[in-house]
Amino acid sequence: MPSVQGATTSLSERYFALFVEDYAHQKVIGTLVQRVAAEYGIEVRLDWRSATGGHGKVIVELRNYIRDLKRQGTPWPDLIVVATDANCKGLNERSREIGDLDAPAPVLLAIPDPHVERWLLLDGAAFKAVFGRGCQAPDRKCSRERYKERLIKEIHAAGGTPILGGIEYAEDIVRQMNIDRATRADEALRRFVEALRNTLRGWQV
Repeated sequence: MPSVQGATTSLSERYFALFVEDYAHQKVIGTLVQRVAAEYGIEVRLDWRSATGGHGKVIVELRNYIRDLKRQGTPWPDLIVVATDANCKGLNERSREIGDLDAPAPVLLAIPDPHVERWLLLDGAAFKAVFGRGCQAPDRKCSRERYKERLIKEIHAAGGTPILGGIEYAEDIVRQMNIDRATRADEALRRFVEALRNTLRGWQV
């Protein structure tokens, strides 16, 4: 996907650089960012700097990007969003691994715990709006494939066909999601949404 270059052109439009692990993160985090920004009447241009390769590649490309930003000077992005699964390490441990980035622009971390597919199962009403049948609220267990398998199972039960593991429906689910209800069910999602809202709110002052 081509990069977005140049500074923002108006107070209602902002430029975000995003670093995510994979296609699932791209669809979930991208749609969530757009939805929350719309709450504040802010249009967001998304520049996907990394969207494949997993956690290790995210960190390498993020640090290289920050180094290049410091060398080239402005224009800088209004916000850098970094999304990586906790993978059972927990929010705080994963945050410590990323460390102090010393970036020339604000950085927000989105760390689904343990995996981003869990976020798509938080709001049964949103799931029903997309598939005609709700899903059961997810449990919290540390298993690499648990929520991927659970998402596929719930879509099959609703009569859907998850060709790409269900992630092809991620944008539709997030658009229907009651964000406040979902954040009450997941600490990791709450942290990210609150941090994003606080940032957007500050731009309105």
